[in-house]
Amino acid sequence: MALSILLWIIIAFLAIIVIMFVFYYNRFVVLGNRIDNSLAQIDVQLKKRADLVPNLISSIKGYVKHEKGVITEVTNARKAMLSGKTLPERAKAGSELQTALKSIFALAENYPQLRANENFLQLQQELSAIEDKIAYTRQFYNDSILSYNNSVESFPGVMFAKIYGKTEKPSLEIAPEERAVPKVDF
Repeated sequence: MALSILLWIIIAFLAIIVIMFVFYYNRFVVLGNRIDNSLAQIDVQLKKRADLVPNLISSIKGYVKHEKGVITEVTNARKAMLSGKTLPERAKAGSELQTALKSIFALAENYPQLRANENFLQLQQELSAIEDKIAYTRQFYNDSILSYNNSVESFPGVMFAKIYGKTEKPSLEIAPEERAVPKVDF
């Protein structure tokens, strides 16, 4: 009888260990997939922003014929973003594109007809909505990284992370120039 109880205890212990291995393996898979998905969503939003740029350029060309430098800057930033091979390259180029687009919108302040142009206003609203989505997807990505890293670093996940070869993943960092407080002149 004592042998039977001991056997059941050993079987239960082994079952718990197997369940923990399966649980942590699946957890790492789910969290890894969530990170990959959120990264893809950032890429989608960056692409959508880049796709709007030619329409924006077309809508302002007639108004700002002598402002070729700004248009060239936006066009070059868009090309750099689309040609980026890695997310950090695309994110850096996306920041440059965002800065260049701010120049376009600042430039529009000097052209009342452009500010009143329905097409320009619609594109400006779409870009604003995309910027909000980019911010949200970056936040979701970093939240996913946090969940993953917590699983990899906390006990008993740290043991299973070592067994499965899982390590911490870096969060998305914003560029130092984006951290600067915008200067507002009145």
